[in-house]
This record gives sequence, C-alpha cells and structure tokens, in this order.
Amino acid sequence: MTAESLPAELRRAIVQIARTPRLLVACDYDGTLAPIVTNPDEARPLPESVGALRSLAGLHETTTAVISGRALRDLAILSRLPHEVHLVGSHGSEFDIGFVHELDAQARDLHRRVEAELERIAGDVPGVSLEVKPASIAVHVRRADRDAARRVLDEVHSGPCTWEGVTTTDGKEVVELAVVQTDKGRALDTLRHQVGATAAIFLGDDVTDEKAFARLSGPDVGVKVGDGETLAAYTVPGTEDVATVLAFMLEERRNWLYGEQAPPIERLSMLSNERAVALVTPDARLTWMCHPGPDAPAVFADLLGGTGAGHFSIKPHHNGLPLGQRYLPNTMTVETRWSRLLVTDYLEPDGPPHRTDLVRVISGTAAASVVFAPRPEFGGVPVRLVADPEGLRVLGTSEPIVLRSPGVAWEITSDGLHDTATALVQPTQDEPVVLELRCGTTDLGAHDSSEAERRARAGAYWSDWATTLKLPNVESELVARSALTLRGLCNADTGAVLAAATTSLPEEIGGVRNWDYRYCWIRDAAFTVRELVGLGSLTEAEGYLRWLHGVLSTLAGPERLHPLYTINGNQLGAEAVIDSLPGYAGSRPVRVGNLANHQVQLDVFGPVVELVAELAQVRGELRDEDWQLVRAMAEAVTRRWSEPDHGIWEERHVPRHRVYSRVMCWVTVDRAIKLGEVYGREIPAGWPELREEIARDVLTHGWNDEVQAFTTAYDGTDLDAASLFVGLSGLIDPSDERFQSTVTAIEAELRSGSTVYRYRRDDGLPGGEGGFHLCAAWLIEAYLLTGRRTEAEELFEQLVDAAGPTGLLPEQYDPVAERSLGNHPQAYSHLGLIRCAKLLSA
Repeated sequence: MTAESLPAELRRAIVQIARTPRLLVACDYDGTLAPIVTNPDEARPLPESVGALRSLAGLHETTTAVISGRALRDLAILSRLPHEVHLVGSHGSEFDIGFVHELDAQARDLHRRVEAELERIAGDVPGVSLEVKPASIAVHVRRADRDAARRVLDEVHSGPCTWEGVTTTDGKEVVELAVVQTDKGRALDTLRHQVGATAAIFLGDDVTDEKAFARLSGPDVGVKVGDGETLAAYTVPGTEDVATVLAFMLEERRNWLYGEQAPPIERLSMLSNERAVALVTPDARLTWMCHPGPDAPAVFADLLGGTGAGHFSIKPHHNGLPLGQRYLPNTMTVETRWSRLLVTDYLEPDGPPHRTDLVRVISGTAAASVVFAPRPEFGGVPVRLVADPEGLRVLGTSEPIVLRSPGVAWEITSDGLHDTATALVQPTQDEPVVLELRCGTTDLGAHDSSEAERRARAGAYWSDWATTLKLPNVESELVARSALTLRGLCNADTGAVLAAATTSLPEEIGGVRNWDYRYCWIRDAAFTVRELVGLGSLTEAEGYLRWLHGVLSTLAGPERLHPLYTINGNQLGAEAVIDSLPGYAGSRPVRVGNLANHQVQLDVFGPVVELVAELAQVRGELRDEDWQLVRAMAEAVTRRWSEPDHGIWEERHVPRHRVYSRVMCWVTVDRAIKLGEVYGREIPAGWPELREEIARDVLTHGWNDEVQAFTTAYDGTDLDAASLFVGLSGLIDPSDERFQSTVTAIEAELRSGSTVYRYRRDDGLPGGEGGFHLCAAWLIEAYLLTGRRTEAEELFEQLVDAAGPTGLLPEQYDPVAERSLGNHPQAYSHLGLIRCAKLLSA
C-alpha cells in the first residue's frame, strides 16, 4: 500500500504533526501492529510496521512506544521489537525504563486475593484463561463458548471488579483487573511528560485505546484501526494501513528533520538580477527563492526544510548523475549538464520592481522529469495549482504567481495541504522546453521577445559590466566571479547590499547558531561596495550611499543608526523562529529577522568614511553631501567613542570596550581629517586631538602584556581576529613589534590550517562555529604587511580551494569536518578574496 491510499485528511494531519519539534509515536499491539489471531500467543507484528517504528525511533527528537494490555515480559518476547522502541505493558502499569510501579504490601495482598477469586470463577471453564501480570490479572474468554464466556464476565464484573482498590479495563473478549490506578491514557501522558513531546500520534483498535484517544488534544493525532465508535479523529481499516501510516510518518519526519540529502553549501549556485536572488543545487533543483524581495518570505525553502518546503526540480527522467554545473562566462546564468540534457537558469533583469521572473530552459534529447512545488510564506500557506492552456496558476497566495509552460501536460496531486505539479517533457535538438516562473503577476501570455533574445540580454547585463573591471593578475577569473557575486547581492532599485543571500544556514551542523543575513548591514555593505570601487565600478557605491543618505534622513544623527536595515531602508521587525522548518541538515531554529538590529555597534562609521575616501580618490572630487556625511559620522564618534559596544561580531553578551570598535572610531576621524586636507574642507577644531586621544586609548588599554597581543577588549586576555586592524588600519606601523606579536598570537590561537576563527571565547551561545573566510583574508593581509609573503600565499591558496565548483564562498569553513558552513554566498568572504588577490598582485 502507498500513502495515497490513506484518506487525504489523515495524510494532511500526518504532514503537519511530522513537523512538530519533539514527536511521540505510540500505538497498541494486538489489532494494530499485529493482526488479531485465534491464538494470542501467535500474534506477530507486521515487519513493515516494526521497520518503520525502529527507523522513527532513530530520528532526532522522535520517540516511539507500544502501549499494550499484555504483560511487559510477554509483550517483549512476542513482539521482538527492537530496543529503540519503548514498551509499556499491562495498560501502563509496566514500563520498560524508569516507570515500573512498585507494589506496596497492601497492593500485593489485593493482587493475591483477586487472583484467587478469578481462579475460582474461571475454574475449569473451557477456553477461559488467566494472564497474571505484576500489577494486574487479565481474564481472556475469546476461545470459550459464548454463553460460558458471558457467565464468567458477568461474575467477574459483579464480583472482584467491585472491590476497593481494583481498576477494571474492558477490552475485546477480555477484562483486566489492576491493583494500581492505570490505563493507556495515563501511560500516554507519562510517556509524553518523560520525553517532553510537543505532539503525539496514537494508533489503536480496542476499547481500551479510547482512554488514550481521550487524552489527545491540540496538534495530536488519533487513528482508530477498524470499525466502531471512537474518539479518534481518523480511522483506517486494518493493520496493513497502520504500516502505511507509520511509513508515511517516517518519510515526512525524516524529510522535515534532515531535508533529505542536504547539498554541500559551497556547491549551491546563486542566480540574481539585482532585485531577486535564488539558489540552485548541483542537480538543478531550485532550492531557495524569496518574493517579492530577497528579505521577503520564501516561495521555495527546500534548502531549509526539504522538498516539502517548496522546490522546482528538473532532472533526466531515467536518472543519471549531473556531469557538472557552471556559470556562463561573466554572467549570472547557470548551466547544469547531464549526458543528453542541459538545464539553463537565469533571472531576467530590468523587469518591474514588483516582478521576479525566473527562466528555466530544458534542452538536449533526453526526456526530463519536472516537479513544481511552490510553498509561499515558508510553506505556511495552503497552495492550489490550477492548470491553464498556457501553464499553471498558483492560488491561495498574497502575491500572484504563475508558471508559463505552453504545451506541457501537468499532473497535479495534493498532500492534503499543498498541490504539486509534475510533468514529463521531451526537448528536441531544435526545440527546447521553456518554463517561465513569474512572481508578481497573473500574466501567462507570451513574451514580446524570444527566449534566446532574453537569455542574451540577461547575459549581457552582467558581461558588459564585468568587462569594465580592472582585475588583478592573481586568480583573475575567481576575482571576477567574486565581483559578480557581490554585484548580485546589490539591489539596483534601492542601493542596499545583502550580507548574504540566505537565512539560517548553520555555523555548526545541528546547532542553533543560525542567523538571517538577508539584510543590509551598514558596515558590511560599505566594505562590499568599496572593493567594487577598487575594481573600477562606482555604480554600486553610489547607490549604497544614496540608500544610506535616505536612511539617515529619517534619524536625528548617525549615532542613531541601527547596525542593519531592510533592503528598503526600514527597521527590521522582531526576530522570529519558523518552527515548521527543520533547518539545513537538521540545524534548528530557522530564524527570520535579526536581534542585532537593536545592538550598539560603534565600528560602523569607519568603513563608511573609508568608502567615501576611496570614491573621492577615484572621482578626483569630494561631493558636498558626502562631506556632510563624513562630518556627521566624525561628530557621532566624538560623542560616543568611549562607550562600550557589542562589536563587529554582534555578541549577545553585555557590551565591552572593544579594540576593533575603538580602532574604527579612530579610522573615522583619521580619514575625515585626511579628506578635509586633500579636498580643502574645513576641519573642525578638536578632530586632530581626538584622533590622538583615541589612538592613545587603544595603545594603552588594548595591549596586554600577559598575552603579548592586542586583545579583544580592554577587560580580558581573549584574542579576536578583528584586533588585527590595529595594524591593518594604520593606527600603528605594521613594523611595530606589538603588531607583529599580535599577528603571531592570533595565528597561534585562532588559525586552524586553512581557516581563521573569529575568537575562541564563550560568547553566550551553545555550540561552536567554523573559521571565517574574512578572518583568513585579514591574516593574509597581516602576513603581507609583516613581510611573511610565503605564508600569505599559502593561506590564500587554501582560501581559493574552499570555493565551490562555480566559484562561490559561504561565510565559514570547518577545518576538522572539511565542510563549508554559514550563509551563502557571503559578501564578507568574496570581498576578502578580492582584496587579497589585489594585494598579492601588487
């Protein structure tokens, strides 16, 4: 039997409960796991059910149990269930671990008296048997004559069942007398409490199972096996259906927890049109895309929730592994190739601001299977798909979405909550299959231009720009890809720059350090566009400064800046968790928003002033509005530089007097003074003295004799890679022994092979993280400044090797597990690579 044989409402309920954080799966034995047989001693569970229960028990935060009326010992011997499955016998009076009811002297005496009376009643009545258990005795009459069975049950009910201290449980042709207060409902509650389950599913067929069904509420699911009145919300005919329910639960739970097989992060390729971004797996599955902007809810969140969270997949009908994936040179167009099949993906540029148009072209000679499963609002909105002669319409969403696919015959199925469309398509040498996903419109009509023209236009949008760049002679192709990636993280409409294209890709697999980077950080964006200026492109920097001027126009002054904003320049909402998504490779929680929005980060002014200085140098002039911005930021530093803050790494501890933040305050004033001197602007009184005061403060309090290095902050001995900026910024000469000693100390404590960690201290969060590619880039620069070119070249080669096959870098790298970590692609990582390549080319 397949899951499709189950009632649609039951499938929907299973899909929902499979996504609960901590799941309890419990069921009866006879008539549920095992078919009812004449001889109870021969009741064996269906192998499919046993396998599903075992596999469920092996999943993270998932507990399985069998709650039976049988004695625990008999249940264990008969069922032969694996030890991963908890057993509860005698309707809950016997637990296999930690719950066994110890009988006091009074209960033991009552047990003996009940047993004696039942032996008298049953006597030699043919077909009647007693099952003596540690805390109860069951009277079985299934094999007795009907009249004799009725007489025995009547005498038991009118006799020992009425005794004080005796609890009676009636089942199918059995009555059980217990000397402790227990039933299957109580047993379910005990299990639920013990494992901290957030939801439970219980399956049973007997009258005794109704007490368990009665305890279910909220997200819980009850499934009655067989006919008869029941408190359960759902019913299935027999034990074979139970196996199907358990198998379907296993599939949904596993997919939710682990996203099936999560692709290595660095192997994901990004599509962009400077308005939207999307990620494609190495086998051409659209695994991540948000609409109506990169910081909006996801339409496809397969990356963080498996296929049930939304995907758009294309692959050969007869399987086959992809031969490779690449970007067309100097573009953001991605090709994924199999032996006789090619999938080409690109986002159309120059469309209306509210539109996201993704074009997928299937060419070659092999038949291809296509699965279209949009799940708007991170899968939180039920979706219906309606076929149209020109394609598909997505119904039930706040934003209109259509898929233009003329000539494609779609088969639409439902899991009870969402529709999914599948199709088998056959491209030919002369006629590829073109699929156009259009978000933000209901228009399914033909485009004014041919697909070939649009593909060429999309390629030229990027390649025309890329050919203007002044690339270094070291790793020039990878630098060009990094530059394209940085431009792809820019928003052409607003000027904002994303820190990364994703949210919640983990800093530790299975850990909780999962953050939302789909926003514009003041600092990160300034770093990003400054590197593009260095390559000869000013447009992105000018757009960012326009965006920043717009943000500042709403504030009393730069010291009121938040560390980050939305793409549109608005403040972020509260940080929230999406419980319905299990996270990349089971790394939860999945977060939207970012609590760092409310932190104090005094280092943000320095990178902005450095950007203005770089732009002015390239232009040969300093614009009045940019000088006003510089003055305002220097004044903000004047007022606030001596305060503690949360720093560049946004630690969720109390603020500290951080070396990096002080250095960046010094950079703000130093670069402001130099700008005034070069471009003939009036330098306010007190700036030169302030510059000297901040430098003295850093050199006096930031240096630690004990560790022979500039430390993280004035109050400790812990090291931080960001403290390298004492020398990288020019606050002290790189030849200064203190800087050289700091480089050595950071190398010794924070470098691990090919990567460099930010720090090693307790930052108030559980778990660990990988090394930061940006920190490795800083150490490369420090090596060069201190005359250690060989070490710089070796570390740079290792940074290059960490890039994925299409040249993209996420935020971090785990040198032990040798895998990439963090959000992807990360602006910090790519700007660090560009800067190092330029320095090594000098």
